[in-house]
Amino acid sequence: MRSAPDVTVVIAVYNTMPYLTECLNSLLGQSIGRERLEIVAVDDGSTDDSGAELDRFAALYPDTVKVLHQANSGGPAAPSNRALDVATGRYVYFIGSDDYLGEQALERMVKYGDTHGSDVVVGKMVGTNGRYVHQALYKKNDPDVSLYDSALPFTLANTKLFRRDLVEKYKLRFPEHLPVGSDQPFTIEACVRAAKISVVADYTCYYAVKRGDASNITYRADHLARLRATAEIMDFTAGLVEAGPQRDAVLRRHFTWELAKLVQDDFPALGRELRREICAGIAQLADRYFTDGIRDAMDVKRRVRIALAQAGAIDELTEAITSETNRTGPSFLLEGDRAYARYPGFRAARTGLADRVFELLGESVPGPLAQGTELLASAWEQQGEALTYTASVRVPVVGDVDGIVLGLVRGAMPKSADKSGARRLKPGHRLPAPRGEMTLTPAEDGSATVLHARMPLELVTARQGVRVYLRVAGSTYEIAVRGEGLPMPLARLWGPETDPYRASALVNPKGRVVVDTAQLHPPKRTVVRRALGAAVRRLKSRLKRK
Repeated sequence: MRSAPDVTVVIAVYNTMPYLTECLNSLLGQSIGRERLEIVAVDDGSTDDSGAELDRFAALYPDTVKVLHQANSGGPAAPSNRALDVATGRYVYFIGSDDYLGEQALERMVKYGDTHGSDVVVGKMVGTNGRYVHQALYKKNDPDVSLYDSALPFTLANTKLFRRDLVEKYKLRFPEHLPVGSDQPFTIEACVRAAKISVVADYTCYYAVKRGDASNITYRADHLARLRATAEIMDFTAGLVEAGPQRDAVLRRHFTWELAKLVQDDFPALGRELRREICAGIAQLADRYFTDGIRDAMDVKRRVRIALAQAGAIDELTEAITSETNRTGPSFLLEGDRAYARYPGFRAARTGLADRVFELLGESVPGPLAQGTELLASAWEQQGEALTYTASVRVPVVGDVDGIVLGLVRGAMPKSADKSGARRLKPGHRLPAPRGEMTLTPAEDGSATVLHARMPLELVTARQGVRVYLRVAGSTYEIAVRGEGLPMPLARLWGPETDPYRASALVNPKGRVVVDTAQLHPPKRTVVRRALGAAVRRLKSRLKRK
């Protein structure tokens, strides 16, 4: 007679062909071996070939694969519960029927759980086909992590290894009425009850697949269904964890993700009554759980949206979202070392929101600064043999703006700044020496500052980026000035008649303004040296790609 398996893998199945086949093959090919494995798959009334595929695998591997069929229940909770009722493994592991495992996943997780006496083992999980999976928890193996001081609250899917004794001791099951998020109460309670939670991060255990038609249940539920489910999950959590920093550590996730996703880019297009209902639901939860600790731990964009919803400021919330969707975003008020994002509702009597809601609290904001930085004009000024580059740049800050400068800087910005077009510099970063004259004036609409710069050019061969430097909330930012779609001044010759230079203002492939200066007639050896240097750089680039 077969001994009890080490692990039972539970699969809730509904219409996941052809992904289901890869899922099953990944389980049966596990290095742990089929003699240590039990697979319990529950077909939840599939209308495609999923049920037949399960039966085919059960016929091929009768000692390993157990299949149950039932009428459609509307979600993964009921089939998962039915599988738990018949599971016999020392551990249970849950997998989505459209996902798959790395070959050594179960062996590594079971070994880690046995070695460290873990009640819950979290194996590294990644997304495929563009599916997002939070990665902060997987920086290193850890035999003992806490739900309250790690990234675990942002990894609450049930795709983990659970000791079955723990599951049965506390009668852990999935709430079958929740349309989405039914795995969260199970996972949260298991982590609260667990004596030890461990992380296997040195091997990719789980591959989460986003289907080509985005039909995963996570992507299907409507706004109010998600709101109601989130409210129930948050109330359930509050019943397990008493008020204080530990509860805040868990519920911050729900304000940051589930609730913030209800007031994203699609919110302004919703009917007004639906927007009102969403805001009212968020307000009820915020009144109960949106503590100062959670508020201050959130980024300013999501923090403001939650606070505006809590205040019932539907119009201000809609305007705030629309402005960012249109890539304008807020400007920033600088007051000493403090900075505030001037979203709609800031210092408005109608909303009554505290300045703290809008304050930058240590987070980096290169994206909004870059979005709001705009080149208004650029030109050359020539006097005799001297040439000056002039530019007027709108910068999205007001208040204590002294110290904003424009620089001409050699060398490219790091690739990490490609997406935002700006970066926060590390303390001690050497800034370019100020060059020429800088004048600051308020923008006509009062929402920004216009920097007027006059920078004499040097007689050098160089390609220099045009960049803004400013301090915001105690940090220095470098912002690349963008110029796509804008007229650039025509190339200009300057310098001594016997050895003239050529200056060009260009827009590079990343859309950034560059001032290029070069000798019009360089010595032959200089030309050869440049050509050799370019050839070496091309060769290095090809070698890196290999």
